[in-house]
Amino acid sequence: MTNRPWTFYVQLACLLGFYAFTAAVNLWFPWRAVLLYRLGDAWLPAAALGSILGPVFLLLSYILSQVFFKIAAPRRGGGKAAPPMLMLPEEAVLAAPVLAPPTPRFLAAMAVLGAISLWALFLWCRQLYYGLTVTGLGGSVFWGFYIVNFVFFIGISHAGTLISAILRIVQAEWRRAITRSAEVITVMVLMFGGGSIIVDMGRPDRLLNVFTDGRLQSPLLWDVCSITTYLISSTLYLYLPLIPDIAIIRDRCRDWRKPLYELLSLGWTGSHEEIEVLESCISKMALLVLPVAISVHTVVSYVFSMTIQPMWHSAIFGPYFVVGAIFSGIAALLIAMALLRKGYGLEEYLKPIHFDNLGKLLLVMSCLWFYFTFCEYLTVWYGAVPDEMTVFYAKFSGNYASGFWLMVATCFVFPFCVLVSPLGRTVAGTVMASATVCVGMWLERFLIVAPTLVRPRLPYATGVYIPTVTEIGIFAGSIAAFIMLYALFTRFFPIVSIWEVREGKELAEAQVSARIRTYFPS
Repeated sequence: MTNRPWTFYVQLACLLGFYAFTAAVNLWFPWRAVLLYRLGDAWLPAAALGSILGPVFLLLSYILSQVFFKIAAPRRGGGKAAPPMLMLPEEAVLAAPVLAPPTPRFLAAMAVLGAISLWALFLWCRQLYYGLTVTGLGGSVFWGFYIVNFVFFIGISHAGTLISAILRIVQAEWRRAITRSAEVITVMVLMFGGGSIIVDMGRPDRLLNVFTDGRLQSPLLWDVCSITTYLISSTLYLYLPLIPDIAIIRDRCRDWRKPLYELLSLGWTGSHEEIEVLESCISKMALLVLPVAISVHTVVSYVFSMTIQPMWHSAIFGPYFVVGAIFSGIAALLIAMALLRKGYGLEEYLKPIHFDNLGKLLLVMSCLWFYFTFCEYLTVWYGAVPDEMTVFYAKFSGNYASGFWLMVATCFVFPFCVLVSPLGRTVAGTVMASATVCVGMWLERFLIVAPTLVRPRLPYATGVYIPTVTEIGIFAGSIAAFIMLYALFTRFFPIVSIWEVREGKELAEAQVSARIRTYFPS
């Protein structure tokens, strides 16, 4: 009789739970479409969403099945224990943040970040008690800091998925040291992006109504579906390459975390068959998350462009938002890499060449951002629609002019000047440019939301929006909580992929040479 460890049954229960969720997705949308058709209501959006999301979750279920049945299920209890996973001496620096006790400096930083996060939690609880009157939101300006933060966080989430997936698909060998730090940003920032919507709701207890009574022809519901799919896909895309590194830590950890590592490692032994299955699943995930990631920020733009509000109703918003998301995501990744490099002594793994290569991508995205911004505002100016021009001049020379020109300076002028100079090939130069881009891209999202709502197309009274301490504090707390969770992740899992870097050192030279030979005549 086969003796299975407890971890096998937990893993099996998780897989069956995901099967049930996949079945619910594939059945709920057709059922909703049939119900709406019988009622004479709009049923095509439900059918369209089901035809897109259903196959995505079926593919995710297939990938999880491959991992479970070919890695976790063949393990047998009661036999001879597998030898510990190999870790080379030079790789000790990658595992040190996980295995070594936290330093006093780390604990002090966590205390400060935790205090800011708790202050934000208190402000949100106060908002729940008194209502949205404690914010600067009103009858006209019903979206403010919270929706700005939502778009900003969702944009930064593109750092991991797009950068990691694209570099993996094109077999860029320099990606190996940076992919995990990017993928962690994706998963964690998505949580805070979705959380911004909950904070924006005066009655978050009514969130379930969105799923039970929401109109599927609304872009807001498209947003919910796309972000949920993106979060699940990105989490799986982060987890799969973690499995071998979790096994390395599992064999060296002796504290309370060891059962967690035993559960998450799926009994990984590092055999050739396991590596083949894992790499095949990672490749499938890289191809899957690309269209999902692009669709997410496109759908976020639809929340604005599907209205007739001045300077929102624009066909360019979809690609404009995607370009801005990649732009801010690269900037956030560069800042995170610099902090990890300095904090954990990873200079041998996060080298200047990584910052140089990402800096070139940042320069390209800066030029693309300026191109889309120029096209957007030139079209509005040439059309000269009165309602549009009111918002246009408010940004160029009115109340929002200082923010607008600061946005142009921080998103294009300063990063362009730095990145085309010799300073742009250094770590310090790319980080300085990235810091200004993050500021500028937040300003861009604010300038999309606030000026239009202050001057609506309909004959309402002109609104006024001044953010309050509550909104600013919750935003600061969100940033602090994100940094704290990101730092805590580095204390549980290696932030640089040990096995991928090792594989690159062992195989990359032969693989690159073979690939180069295919470019030229034999």
